[in-house]
Amino acid sequence: MLKIYNSIAREKQTFVPIVAGKVSMYVCGMTVYDYCHLGHARVMVVFDMVNRWLMASGFDVTYVRNITDIDDKIINRANERGITIQSLTDEFIRAMDEDSEKLGVLRPDIEPRATMHIADMVTMIGQLIEKGHAYPADNGDVFYSVNSFEGYGKLSGKSLEDLRAGERVEVDSFKRDPMDFVLWKAAKPNEPSYDSPWGKGRPGWHIECSAMGAHHLGKHFDIHGGGQDLQFPHHENEIAQSEGAHDCTFVNYWMHNGFVRVDDEKMSKSLGNFFTIREVLKKYKAEVVRFFILRAQYRSPLNYSDQHLNDANQALLRLYTALKNVPPLDVGIDWQTPYAKRFKEALDDDFNTPEAFAVLFDLANEANRSKSAEISGLLKALGNLLGLLGSDPLAFMQDAGGSYADDSTDATGTLTNERIEELIHQRLSAKKDKNFAEADRIRKELSDQGIILEDSSQGTTWRRA
Repeated sequence: MLKIYNSIAREKQTFVPIVAGKVSMYVCGMTVYDYCHLGHARVMVVFDMVNRWLMASGFDVTYVRNITDIDDKIINRANERGITIQSLTDEFIRAMDEDSEKLGVLRPDIEPRATMHIADMVTMIGQLIEKGHAYPADNGDVFYSVNSFEGYGKLSGKSLEDLRAGERVEVDSFKRDPMDFVLWKAAKPNEPSYDSPWGKGRPGWHIECSAMGAHHLGKHFDIHGGGQDLQFPHHENEIAQSEGAHDCTFVNYWMHNGFVRVDDEKMSKSLGNFFTIREVLKKYKAEVVRFFILRAQYRSPLNYSDQHLNDANQALLRLYTALKNVPPLDVGIDWQTPYAKRFKEALDDDFNTPEAFAVLFDLANEANRSKSAEISGLLKALGNLLGLLGSDPLAFMQDAGGSYADDSTDATGTLTNERIEELIHQRLSAKKDKNFAEADRIRKELSDQGIILEDSSQGTTWRRA
């Protein structure tokens, strides 16, 4: 049975869809005013993996990922460049699609744009006002009243008192409470605006996803995902809006992927460690970047560095080398066989990709040892379920820097000292990132080659058995 860590319950729960055999999933997408960065790449790839595994598990999935194509940053960027908002957003939607395709991300079933759902947002805001959850202010804005919703804070685990204590007091605020948030913004000069019962204006950010989710998936759906940074306030506010308007549970399972860090520091433009997908793909093959993202468990922090990408490149080379050395048969997957069963158990355990990858490496070792085309075929088939191992092995190896086998063993097939040191470094990196399945896999690989590791407070030493 598939288990998902549910952010709102703070535990893994058995996944039971609202409608048997079907899954409705909404993921917060991009605000299209610039090129997508590594944080966006992680959201794209993680929920693509979730979508692929749900489909492989036999579910009929409706996957919605929205596009925010109207907000302050978009308006400011368009004005800076002297172009229309439509021209700007079209440009960066095309760029997003190009980046996404290179990373092997399947297109979501539905990609709604905020500007196409203004009427849905106006309707929902009207429902919230009617039910006493929202109020028009004297300045033409409409605010959500957090005091009106008893469950506010249940996703983030924060009380209103604690939240208010950290909130800045706004001068001349039209809010009744500092924590109230905007649903409708009154029109400003030289900004796009839309008609509403409260005058011309445009929607606030939070109401967009509530309205688009309800339009395409209904008032109550299975899974809502996004980056950890959206848990508060965006997703918290979505719950308040949707449940306040519809008087029913909004979402059953909340999923949040972890942050992306760069050399152990938070990625940010101010620190100068901010990378777009396009910048990274100039240095590394797209499949290597996808492999790197999925190598970590999705809820864990992802630490980007050249060394980690180089490690991912070498690891992926090992899998492709097995496929080159032992050309795979086109095989169906028998989920009762040991390797496939382990793979399924890993992904059914809250999408545990590190453990699933350990199975792939065990298959590669077995294929190299047994020269079995069936084992090699299973390696390829399972990798394909994660959007990996779809390239021609020889072409990949030539592009990615050569053959693992040629670089790592001597004429007798014995691991070289250099390769052993490289694997030990990869193991230490995996342990630092709390990727213990990968660390254990590397230890086992070395052990199978007769290399004994000894860990101490001084570091790791090795010897041949």
